[in-house]
Amino acid sequence: MFACARRLDVVSLGLSCIGVRSAGGISRGFRVVVCRACEDPPCAKVCPEDALRLRKGGGVIVLTDKCIGCGLCQQACVVGAVFWDHRVNKPLICVQCGQCARHCPTACSG
Repeated sequence: MFACARRLDVVSLGLSCIGVRSAGGISRGFRVVVCRACEDPPCAKVCPEDALRLRKGGGVIVLTDKCIGCGLCQQACVVGAVFWDHRVNKPLICVQCGQCARHCPTACSG
């Protein structure tokens, strides 16, 4: 999560486009909440300003200048992978940049 937020030049778990959650304690491990790059993303369908552009390969890119911060995209995401930047009232959605995998201490990308 820190690696993700660092791409925005901040050190904050609250500004990550991914979430790491407990799957029921240390013995059960963790689960990652991240955009699944839907081919037909429900978040983009509900945006009244067309501020979510379809990304090649699936998923979306947020056009922050068009976004009005209504939060409908966050409500529409079926996996809960639309996070929120409360500083600017805009969504944070993973763009599949790979920063998290490159910096994963458990070599999840390998």
